Amino acid sequence: MHRTRSRSCRTSRRTLSILLACLSALTLLSSAHIDAAAQAAAADTRYERVVPSPDGIGKRYMGREIAGVMGWEGAQWLERESRAREERPELLLRELALAPGMTVADIGAGTGYYTWQLAKQVGPDGRVYAVDVQPEMISMLDSQMAKRGVRNVVSVLGSETTVKLPPNSVDLAIMVDVYHELAYPSEVLDSIVNALKPGGRVVFVEYRAEDPAVAIKPLHKMSVAQVRREATAHGLKWERSIESLPIQHAIVFRKP
Repeated sequence: MHRTRSRSCRTSRRTLSILLACLSALTLLSSAHIDAAAQAAAADTRYERVVPSPDGIGKRYMGREIAGVMGWEGAQWLERESRAREERPELLLRELALAPGMTVADIGAGTGYYTWQLAKQVGPDGRVYAVDVQPEMISMLDSQMAKRGVRNVVSVLGSETTVKLPPNSVDLAIMVDVYHELAYPSEVLDSIVNALKPGGRVVFVEYRAEDPAVAIKPLHKMSVAQVRREATAHGLKWERSIESLPIQHAIVFRKP
């Protein structure tokens, strides 16, 4: 009888230890879940929910409503014949002063309209990361690069919150008519800054909101003042604004 009671006591103690360990693990998991929820809630305070306008997503960031993204179904507009005349991409490329061997990131690359031109500028020893969040756009971009025989482009499927590029790897990141459509501009810009080398540049190319003659819907245009407000909040230093383009401006910042 004494040995039976002793085994029973040892079994009870083991059971109690297991129960305590399980409770401890559950507490840690619950705590981690609460911490993650708290972090998500804190991050969401960067944005204000509003009634969506016809061209917006009902989400405001630093005083502006974020525009709806152009889906891959509208990809032909990116390759329209009149684009070269309307935007004069050669003027922008000249202002960027790219050099052979550079690493460039084309954020929101779409079909690769600018990607292959950037690739020519950096040469075979350089590299262009072509980032987009739509797999269909990536597929079209890859097809375009193959047709053109471009071999120094790496396509990257990013997400709504990150460009998924290696840290300190990029000399210049460029967004052409893209930034105003980012659903999570703060997070994406953080990831771009992380990908830039020290001294690297990020260039915002946007239709001029200051010019009513630019026949683009208001949410798809941005002012220099608004771009500067948002970029400097991420520690970027304004370098210059390029106003030589017909209907856009290019605002250049540098990572310290």
